[in-house]
Amino acid sequence: MAPTRPAALASAATTWITTAATTHGEDLLPHLMQRLDLSRRRAQDLLRRLVASQWLYRSGTVRRPVYRPGALRQVVQHYPLQGLQEDQPWRRDFAPYFDLPAEVRRMAQHAFTELLNNAVDHSGGSRVTVSLRQTPLHLQLLVSDDGCGLFERIAQSFAIDDPRLAMFELSKGKLSSQPERHSGHGLFFAARLADIFDVHANGSAFQHRSWQPDLALALATGSPAWRATRVAPHRGTSVYLAMALDTPRTLDEVLRAYSADTAGYRFDRTQVPLKLLSGSDLLMSRADARRVASRLTMFGQAEIDFSGVDAIGHGFADELFRVFQREHPGVQLLPKKMAPAVGAMVGSIGA
Repeated sequence: MAPTRPAALASAATTWITTAATTHGEDLLPHLMQRLDLSRRRAQDLLRRLVASQWLYRSGTVRRPVYRPGALRQVVQHYPLQGLQEDQPWRRDFAPYFDLPAEVRRMAQHAFTELLNNAVDHSGGSRVTVSLRQTPLHLQLLVSDDGCGLFERIAQSFAIDDPRLAMFELSKGKLSSQPERHSGHGLFFAARLADIFDVHANGSAFQHRSWQPDLALALATGSPAWRATRVAPHRGTSVYLAMALDTPRTLDEVLRAYSADTAGYRFDRTQVPLKLLSGSDLLMSRADARRVASRLTMFGQAEIDFSGVDAIGHGFADELFRVFQREHPGVQLLPKKMAPAVGAMVGSIGA
């Protein structure tokens, strides 16, 4: 049943009016009357509201108006996960209804299919909701499933019970509960395509921000660290991302940026945000250093991001920069954004 209040009726219509305007642009008024069981007068009022709020663009004549999607666009779809192929919703239900710059469309398709495939293959749930919204400045994607939750899945697969430590491992990349089928690239690269990237699951939430428009400069100065944020109550996993329509990033640039030679697509360079590991504690122990070093042998280079870390212990520095480096000379550790005390401690190793 349609909402009775005009404002509520208009708000509810925003989830599907974009597709309706595309497929029924020349007969949108009778379409709304039939779809919502509205009188002609109420349907006309709804159209006026949607035009005024930029969800619709009206042209044509008074007697024969033509409607098209406006500056604001949104599509929301619900799917059963069983047998879902992630490319079909993009091509059929989403891509035709958005007016995006070519490179933004490529990045959106990449993130959309990767995140939806994660829900299909890893969530263990039964349904997923996908929402894509375009404003004059941004594109926003939300993928929410009803599965066991990302951090519960990591706990089951890797015995990492602390969501903060699970997110720390995810932030490195190449973490997959099904390594025979997935390389663990999806979440890593989707986060770096976006300006804002949020992960909500199992009562925990983390955010990655990539405000730096120059990717080369961002890599040179250290990646913005993941940080804990306020969780949205939801069963399963919800992943949200937003990217500016005028972003200077390109899909090719982001994929190449994490190749050690920056010329190919081999994912052999990662970034390790130590603030996510430390939280409010100091990084003092060799055990902490071994957590940092975990799985770094999968990469040729690892940028160790000390942003927000004011001091470290000698045991931590020695384990990471002497013991690990001696045992794994093929992995290049690149410390970034070190506070003076951190730099002095790292510099003392081997002296």
